[in-house]
Amino acid sequence: MKSIVKELLGWIAYIIIIIGLAYLIITFVGQRTQVSGSSMETTLSDGDQLIVDKISYRFRDPKRYDIVVFPYQYEENTYYIKRIIGLPGETVQIIDGYVYINGELLDEHYGNEVMADPGIASEPVQLGDDEYFVLGDNRNNSQDSRSSNVGVIHRDDLLGRAWIRIWPLADFGVIRHE
Repeated sequence: MKSIVKELLGWIAYIIIIIGLAYLIITFVGQRTQVSGSSMETTLSDGDQLIVDKISYRFRDPKRYDIVVFPYQYEENTYYIKRIIGLPGETVQIIDGYVYINGELLDEHYGNEVMADPGIASEPVQLGDDEYFVLGDNRNNSQDSRSSNVGVIHRDDLLGRAWIRIWPLADFGVIRHE
């Protein structure tokens, strides 16, 4: 009888440790998320399953072209995934469908086509010390920093950066951010 109780307590402790480790990993290290929609085509597709790296921004600042995940402020448990285009302290403007940073044309190749709607970036957008301007790669089918209901993203709002695509298996691998 004593050995059964000891074995049972051992199993309970083991389960509690596993649950605790899983909680710590999901809270501080990585989180699974699913891409919904076509705003990041052709880099990421609708239905792609990703692991979001939640720890690297604790040790370094986000960089231009990082693909980041952040909460949509008007709907709980809804997250956006976009690419960082403008960094803190920069001025972003969209002129004739192209992105300008501090008055200079941004040399990028992520947008599938020339942007039809510059949104709030038709006028210069001055980013604060902790603000980022994000765009979807499918520029004409993306709700991003150009939209007033998304706007600029604050550093504290960044959940993390897209790290690994785990589904579909044919596309499994580390996500390129360059």
